[in-house]
Amino acid sequence: MPATNLQLQNQLLIAMPGMRDSRFSKSVSVIARHTNDGCLGLVINQRTQTSLADLFEHLNIESDDEFFETVQVFNGGPVQPEQGFVLHNTDQEWESTLNITSDLSVTTSRDILDDIARHEGPEKYMVCLGCASWEAGQIERELLENTWLTCKTDAALIFDAPLETRWHAASQLLGIDVRLMSGTSGHA
Repeated sequence: MPATNLQLQNQLLIAMPGMRDSRFSKSVSVIARHTNDGCLGLVINQRTQTSLADLFEHLNIESDDEFFETVQVFNGGPVQPEQGFVLHNTDQEWESTLNITSDLSVTTSRDILDDIARHEGPEKYMVCLGCASWEAGQIERELLENTWLTCKTDAALIFDAPLETRWHAASQLLGIDVRLMSGTSGHA
């Protein structure tokens, strides 16, 4: 597929009801990077069974704050499930920070987790294991096949909306109720 002018960075990717890939059923992803080489995103509405305290223990990061036992780690996608990605507001940068916008970034270096454990990290964050990625032209084909809806990211939805409402809430940013849409699609 030839290069397009479609720019999805800083967009939410909302799975349509007919999503055939169970890993993305009713998912909402933040697109962190989109170039002619492909696309990288993080699913923001699939939690794992791991708490941030569990992750700190696994990585030998010291923290005795019981609060982190209540913070869930998210399943960011099926690619590189052993890699951590921290989606956060951008009040500072770390060793491996990719700025999505002026107020939203993703960091993959351990130094952000060290800072979070000491309560010196970003104000708003979510920790994901794994990511979603699409090869060159793949996401564009999937959009043409009506697999996804897109809209501009929304920090309140990403960091504050209850997990179980994010899929519906993301579609409401477009003025629609995705729950009422058909699981089949077509082209006019």
